[in-house]
Amino acid sequence: MSAVAETLRAHLKTVGAPLQLRWTQSSPREQRLVRGALALLALALVWFVALNPALRALRSAQTQSPQLRAQLQDMLQLQAQAQLLQAQPAAQTQDAKSLLEAALPTLGAAARMSLTGDRATVTLEGSSADALAQWLTQARLNARARPLELHLTQSHGLWKGRIVLQVASRETP
Repeated sequence: MSAVAETLRAHLKTVGAPLQLRWTQSSPREQRLVRGALALLALALVWFVALNPALRALRSAQTQSPQLRAQLQDMLQLQAQAQLLQAQPAAQTQDAKSLLEAALPTLGAAARMSLTGDRATVTLEGSSADALAQWLTQARLNARARPLELHLTQSHGLWKGRIVLQVASRETP
């Protein structure tokens, strides 16, 4: 045995001897009270260290479960939509441009679009948020266009500004 262990054992004997003597001299009633107090202390320690945190975590998991299920459903719907888009063949550039132009009135009478190569720049003056969201969805799903730049400002609930989209790059054979 090492010197440290021997020193520790000797120290415990010197500290423990008076306690053991006091224990043997105490009445059975005092011994029961000390055992009960130690048992109560052990139960409190188990409660505060192990049981209470576990019960709190269980309660919070039960309240978060519906929210997490809803988020999972949203993620699964987005995954299905992405897989559907990936499975679609790429639209030809002319088809994509004509689809964008056909959806342009959704943004309002003042909306204009200019085409340069595989990019479409849409300028809007006073489009509602719903109309803008609907048009962006149509552009993404039907024309397979991706927004590259958005320079929009909102005034009195209407949006104005510029959107640059990249349209499908496959040309007509």
